[in-house]
Amino acid sequence: MSLPGNRRTAVVGAALSRCGRVDDATAYTLHAQAARRALADAGLDRSLVDGFASAGTGVLAPVEVAEYLGLRPTWVDSTAVGGSTWEVMAAHATDAIASGHANAVLLVYGSTARADVKAGRRTGDLSFGARGPLQFEAPYGHTLIAKYAMAARRHMLEHGTTIEQLAQVAVQARANAALNPEAMFRDPITVDDVLSGPMVADPFTKLHCCPRSDGGAAVLLAAEEYVRDCRTAPVWVLGTGEHVSHAAMSQWPDFTVSPAAVSGRLAFERAGVGPDEMDFAEIYDAFTYMTLVTLEDLGFCAKGEGGAFVEKGRLKVAGGELPVNTDGGGLSAQHPGMRGLFLLVEAVRQLRGEAGARQVRRPDGELPRLAVASGTGGWFCSSGTVVLGRD
Repeated sequence: MSLPGNRRTAVVGAALSRCGRVDDATAYTLHAQAARRALADAGLDRSLVDGFASAGTGVLAPVEVAEYLGLRPTWVDSTAVGGSTWEVMAAHATDAIASGHANAVLLVYGSTARADVKAGRRTGDLSFGARGPLQFEAPYGHTLIAKYAMAARRHMLEHGTTIEQLAQVAVQARANAALNPEAMFRDPITVDDVLSGPMVADPFTKLHCCPRSDGGAAVLLAAEEYVRDCRTAPVWVLGTGEHVSHAAMSQWPDFTVSPAAVSGRLAFERAGVGPDEMDFAEIYDAFTYMTLVTLEDLGFCAKGEGGAFVEKGRLKVAGGELPVNTDGGGLSAQHPGMRGLFLLVEAVRQLRGEAGARQVRRPDGELPRLAVASGTGGWFCSSGTVVLGRD
């Protein structure tokens, strides 16, 4: 066993709750279902969990969720930075475990975003309020999707990226989803299908955007001495990085560079590996442009070459050089909001060889050994990147 400060951290449990269309459950129910499944996956008793991280539910998250789950943690994290929350929390949990401040940390999320809209409990519009820096943008109707659309247009202007190339991201995500029985949308789509859909925010038509869904996810991280007691093989956290960029669009220096350019560099440096060594990538994809620009910023291709990179089918599990969003991603599998935890679950399943028909294989036929999960929050406001590997 390593001394505190040097302990390695492994993901020992990973699971999803019911996902997609869930009309008969609360967000708390989905938290509990995912948490129970992750603990069962690990084969550890919940009494061993002394760290807890959650965000997005309740007035005092994660206090309310911990109480609902019957946990009384001595280490807690409620960092909330949008979709990248869970990669950032994983980084914090890894540091806490390494220093001896926690031994087993549960990350859990649940949302009934789709069911709430259908039942009239909330509207379909996502508002972050109009206080602070946002007061200078809100009066102009600058919605979340409009911010992403504007950034995509800038990339198209500066680098010649085409709408057909962006559409390829959606097409390949759907091809991966077709291999995932848990995905919400599995029917194949074409570039023409994407381009001919109803306009949402220029240049994004409907299929450039993620669906609204329900669902939950949980990941259990534990110190290395717990690994021998676990039911599953460990997936080690090799390196992490986090970065915040801006709140107001006027303070974003370059619309074509996401905060993953910093978080990814830090994660790879700390892991001692490079993007060229990754067997697959799980990337936050609320919109097609997010996948393309994050691929650039993580170093899988040069800045401005994302369009050419994605148009050759590289992102597909079947025959792709770099399978991306192997479960279908937020564009086709599910997107309950703050989806970063789902990236970690899918990465763990792939590294363990538990992905079924969508299982990634190395060129020699062996299971993948290295992966990166990179979450994005807000409108490219924050990023968290985690490099994972197996023995």
